[in-house]
Amino acid sequence: MAKQPMLKFVSVERTMPEKREADERAKDFHEIYAEYADAKAAEQASRCSQCGVPYCQSHCPLHNNIPDWLRMTATGRLEEAYAISQATNTFPEICGRICPQDRLCEGNCVIEQSGHGTVTIGSVEKYITDTAWEKGWVKPISPAQERPESVGIIGAGPGGLAAADRLRRAGVQVTVYDRYDRAGGLLTYGIPGFKLEKDIVMRRNAQLEEGGVTFKMDCNVGEDISFDEIRKAHDAVIIATGVYKTRDLSGPGSTAKGIVRAIDYLTCSNRLNFGDTVAEYESGELNAEGKKVVVIGGGDTAMDCVRTAIRQGAESVKCLYRRDRANMPGSQRETQNAEEEGVVFEWLAAPKGFSGDPVNGVMVQRMRLGLPDATGRQSPEVIEGADYVEEADLVIKALGFEPEDLPTLWDQPELEVTRWGTVKAEFTTGATAMDGVYAVGDIVRGASLVVWAIKDGRDCADAILDRLNAGASVAAE
Repeated sequence: MAKQPMLKFVSVERTMPEKREADERAKDFHEIYAEYADAKAAEQASRCSQCGVPYCQSHCPLHNNIPDWLRMTATGRLEEAYAISQATNTFPEICGRICPQDRLCEGNCVIEQSGHGTVTIGSVEKYITDTAWEKGWVKPISPAQERPESVGIIGAGPGGLAAADRLRRAGVQVTVYDRYDRAGGLLTYGIPGFKLEKDIVMRRNAQLEEGGVTFKMDCNVGEDISFDEIRKAHDAVIIATGVYKTRDLSGPGSTAKGIVRAIDYLTCSNRLNFGDTVAEYESGELNAEGKKVVVIGGGDTAMDCVRTAIRQGAESVKCLYRRDRANMPGSQRETQNAEEEGVVFEWLAAPKGFSGDPVNGVMVQRMRLGLPDATGRQSPEVIEGADYVEEADLVIKALGFEPEDLPTLWDQPELEVTRWGTVKAEFTTGATAMDGVYAVGDIVRGASLVVWAIKDGRDCADAILDRLNAGASVAAE
C-alpha cells in the first residue's frame, strides 16, 4: 500500500514561511515573509486532513478547491495544483498575500479546531502561483475566438480586473476606464509593498493588456468622459469604482493642518516606491519622518498606515481604537506584525478633538465596552473624567471608506443607490435596474475584502456572457 501523503498534522507542526526580523524589515517596503522552499510547501500541505466537508472551502468567498490543491502540492504535482487554484481564483498569488486567512479559510480549518494548528493555506496558495509564473505555467490570455460585443468597465481595481480577465478569455472586447495612471486600484495605491509588492500587480496588469484588454487611464468619468458616452460605446457596462470617500472626524480642531486621510497617505507612499515624485511628500505634509504619528482606526487600513509610518522613520507611532483588541476589525496577524515593528496600540481610546494648527495633539477620551448594539457587538461608552492629550505632529484618519455620490457625479439620477450610497445591484449577477449596467465589489457591498471583489467580478462576467450568448442565439434564429 502506498504511503499516505496527507493527514500529517499529528506528526508535523504548523510552520509559517520565515519572517524577516522586525528591525530589518522596518527599514524597507519589501514583503516580510520569505518564500516556502519546495520541500517545506509540500510538508505543510501534507498536514491537510482532507475533510469530507471542507470548511476552509465553504468559508472562502471564491469557494477555492483548497483540499485538492493542497494534495497536489503535497505530492509534487504543482502544475496541477496551479490549474485547480486558477480555476476559481483570478489572482491567487494576490489573495495568498493579502486575504485575512485567519478570519476565512485558515480560521475555519478543522485541524485548527482540534488544537493542531491550521494548515498554512495562504502561504501555500502564494507559493503555488509564484512557482507557476516562474515555471511559465501561467499562459497568456488567448481567446479561442474573438467576439464582436464589447464591455466597458469603470474602475481598474480587483473587481473590475477580475471581470475583464474572464470576459477577455471568452473573446469579448473589453475597455477599462480608471482615474489613476496605473491599473490595480487599491492593490496598486492602497496596499503597501510590505504586504503586496507592486511587481506582482503590474505583472497581472501586463498580462491583461497583452491579452487584448484596452486600458484608458487618467480617465475620470463625469469629467473626461461621460457615463452616457461609455454606455453608448459598449453592449454592457460594469461599475467597479470601489469606495474612496473617507469617513471624516468632527470635533474641535479637526480641520487643522497635519490631519490627513489614510488614502492620501498610502497613495503617496506607494507612488514613492514606484519612483514617482510626490509634492506632498517633499513638503513634509505626507511624510512621517521624525514625527509623532497618531493613526485613528482599527481596520486593515489603519495597520497599513502605522506600519508605513514606521518605515518612513517616524519618531513614534500610536494607534487609537475605540474598542479593545478582541473587537478590532483588522487582522490579528497584522496587529502582531505592527507591534513587533514598534507600533503602540491605545485600546479603548477615541479622539474628542485636536489641539494646535498645525496639529500638536489629539484630545483622547477613554472608553469602556457597554451593552451590545443591534449586531451583538458591544458598544463603546465614554469614561467621564478620563480624558488626556496624546502628542502628535501627524494624525492619519483611517476610519473606513464610503461611496461617492455617483448619481450626481455622473449625472445619472436613475442609477439607484441604497441609503448608504452604495449602488443597488443583484449580488449574484451585479445587474442594476438600468438595462445593460452592472455593478460589483465595494461600490455594491461597501468597504469589503479584495477576495469578495474578485468573486463579484467573476460572477458578473459570467452573467454578462450568459446575456450575450442568449442574445446571439436569438439573433441566429
